[in-house]
Amino acid sequence: MCQHHGLTSQSLMSGGSHMSLLGSSGSSGMSGSGVGSSGQSVPQCPAAAVDAGISGHCRSMSGLSSISIPPPPALFNPCSSALSLQQAAATRWGPRTSCPVHSPFRVRVPNGSICSGHQALLHSHDVVARDVYGEEALRVTPPPMVPYLNGDELDNVEGGELQHVTRVRLVQFQKNTDEPMGITLKMTEDGRCIVARIMHGGMIHRQATLHVGDEIREINGQPVQHQSVGQLQRMLREARGSVTFKIVPSYRSAPPPCELFRIRPAPVLIFVRAQFDYNPLDDELIPCAQAGISFQVGDILQIISKDDHHWWQARLDTVGGSAGLIPSPELQEWRIACQTVDKTKQEQVNCSIFGRKKKQCRDKYLAKHNAIFDTLDVVTYEEVVKVPVGDPNFQRKTLVLLGAHGVGRRHIKNTLISKYPDKYAYPIPHTTRPAKPEEENGRSYYFVSHDEMMADIGANEYLEYGTHEDAMYGTKLDTIRRIHTEGKMAILDVEPQALKILRTAEFTPYVVFIAAPSLQNIADYDGSLERLAKESEMLRQLYGHFFDLTIVNNDISETIATLETAIDRVHTTPQWVPVSWLY
Repeated sequence: MCQHHGLTSQSLMSGGSHMSLLGSSGSSGMSGSGVGSSGQSVPQCPAAAVDAGISGHCRSMSGLSSISIPPPPALFNPCSSALSLQQAAATRWGPRTSCPVHSPFRVRVPNGSICSGHQALLHSHDVVARDVYGEEALRVTPPPMVPYLNGDELDNVEGGELQHVTRVRLVQFQKNTDEPMGITLKMTEDGRCIVARIMHGGMIHRQATLHVGDEIREINGQPVQHQSVGQLQRMLREARGSVTFKIVPSYRSAPPPCELFRIRPAPVLIFVRAQFDYNPLDDELIPCAQAGISFQVGDILQIISKDDHHWWQARLDTVGGSAGLIPSPELQEWRIACQTVDKTKQEQVNCSIFGRKKKQCRDKYLAKHNAIFDTLDVVTYEEVVKVPVGDPNFQRKTLVLLGAHGVGRRHIKNTLISKYPDKYAYPIPHTTRPAKPEEENGRSYYFVSHDEMMADIGANEYLEYGTHEDAMYGTKLDTIRRIHTEGKMAILDVEPQALKILRTAEFTPYVVFIAAPSLQNIADYDGSLERLAKESEMLRQLYGHFFDLTIVNNDISETIATLETAIDRVHTTPQWVPVSWLY
């Protein structure tokens, strides 16, 4: 069975005459003879037998009764082109003869034309030969290793053993700008230069000239073996004009995911919000600083490739942005863990220098000190999705004002509620203190017993709570939910630890950080402004990755106007929100 074309060695009945292809003498019961139209034996040379077979194969299908195809000759390749078949015949049965009739390179076509069925058969031979066995074909499996390059023997063979030789390819392209080539290299232990990764959107990626795993032998005729990666990267940056690579291709069963972008659009696009600042020029671990991209807290990154467990490929969410390397979450967490260990060791050394006991350098676990343990959370990236304007499945329900104590959050909250009572509301707190004669339950406070409040706290029904003058105060989650059911936006001026509860699909908060004003040109007689600035900076460092907006409160009226504009923009522009809020 010829699996490439579905032909069998059995007879195929379609009505007409009988035709046989003779691959060798006696392959169909005849030796050097043919069968004429009269049924008598007619002497033929082997070449003429092949010629007669091809000629008979090209007759009209309506005139054939059966086709008998014996096993192909040893040199026959079912995926060879028509020219390859002729060359195989010449190799099998000798050189070209002088007889124009018995020549194996002659094909007789009845009526001067080939039927469409046979044209398709010959065309399929050429397509398979070009697309599967051609020089530029993308191979599914590596080509067979040949024992020699040219001729029938390999020169200088020691001990009679044949040396396997892989195919080397030349890749040439033009580089007339300062644009990076978009590849990173690595050197193996035996000094070979390998393409480690290809940056999405880079020059090499657009031209599809190299693949991950290709071995580079030469760059512009200069051998690269046993050179450092830094020298090779500098050579690539300084290259201009025609650049030529001599490579050994890496044959693989499928292209890496990064290269799938060139073949077809990715079915799923992954975007993340950066939760830390990064500058590749300051990173000693990055394989190539020029291949990295800088970003800050809050920047949106599109993830292109996660092939490398340590270095992802991503690009900023800007028009025409090129891809670059960013540390993976695993690498960033490992880096922070190492920094924490080094810092702890240094603190222990300082404690021993000043004669302190080691236990005094450790913080005890107290509920009121839970902010300390929030600092141990390692934040890297948060997967986000872009919500279009007017999406009925999403709306901002809560406005959270964060800032240092005394920065003006309460004044901002009261101003917005009094100015827009139909738009904003503040959740009424609960308290255990006795109600005053003029106070009405549910107007300024909800008055509850101590036991009732402790039971609700145990049931996690409070967002936050505290004690003041022997009385407990707290904000209950149900009061926030009631504001949402009324179609209003709840305004909260809470502690930053409450964000762990609020940043969910139920509350969908818009977090605004009110930063302390600058100390320049402001008289600070008692040091309160300096304390405010330090507390504000500490909050920014610990919780800055949660902020949707930061406003410096230099003037309270300008701050309120800026906040109003920002909230209006939230309802009229697309937003990046955590993917967990929608799915």
